[in-house]
Amino acid sequence: MKPAAFAYAKARSLDDAIALLGGHKGEAKLLAGGQSLIATLNMRLSSPSLLVDINGVAGLDGISVKGGMVEIGALTRHAALERSADIARHAPLIARAMPHIAHPAIRNRGTIGGSLAYADPAAELPACLVALDGEIDIAGPKGKRTVKAGDFFKGLFETALGPHDVLSAVRFPVAAADTRVGFAELARRHGDYAMVGLAAVAKAGGKGLSDVRLVYFGVGATPVRVRAAEAALTGGSIEEAVKALDLDPPDDIQATGAVKKHLAGVLLRRVAKQLAEVRA
Repeated sequence: MKPAAFAYAKARSLDDAIALLGGHKGEAKLLAGGQSLIATLNMRLSSPSLLVDINGVAGLDGISVKGGMVEIGALTRHAALERSADIARHAPLIARAMPHIAHPAIRNRGTIGGSLAYADPAAELPACLVALDGEIDIAGPKGKRTVKAGDFFKGLFETALGPHDVLSAVRFPVAAADTRVGFAELARRHGDYAMVGLAAVAKAGGKGLSDVRLVYFGVGATPVRVRAAEAALTGGSIEEAVKALDLDPPDDIQATGAVKKHLAGVLLRRVAKQLAEVRA
């Protein structure tokens, strides 16, 4: 299929993009990597009257490490994250997740901001950002604000972004010497959206793990933290953590909810072993 007719505008700046979103009658959409948007346009699941191209806006890409935080511009491509020495060193969870995202052609164009803004419940990066206790910078008609990742994802494909807002950057703490991370997912084929996935962050100490954050994707409308399992894993028992998984995944075309819950336990066992690894 081909998309319905739409107008096109290339934003010259962040303020220009916000003005274009607010000044056009009807629904307007931002065009960044377009790896989700173009598909929905072609299937006519989305029919905006205007596409606002932000690829030429300066200052919306790049990776920096400052003040104990990793900051990533919204237009930063997945491939840039995958190749970055700073991400490998300071954000090992992101580094582990990147090879699981679609295929190289998609990672060459897709952006971190687009992935978060689209908020697909089976996507890897939203769960990673929640596990990292990250935050998201948003620019809009009323100025700029910062939203915690845990508060950003509101529902199925629904976020804290307003219709005239632009996601500009994400930020999360750098990994410390005692930081441990884990990531795993199960998909029918490599590059497909995951049936179930798990992103995890913890601190390692003499008595085991602390500050455990376990965030599943593909099991609900948003990334799902499993706090009872976190507490059990902090206590050192993997099997008690599996028993404590308070998940109720819906059935979908890939698997029943019961199968997804079983797979969630499989992934927790795998990721718990990763959290026990010593960082190189």
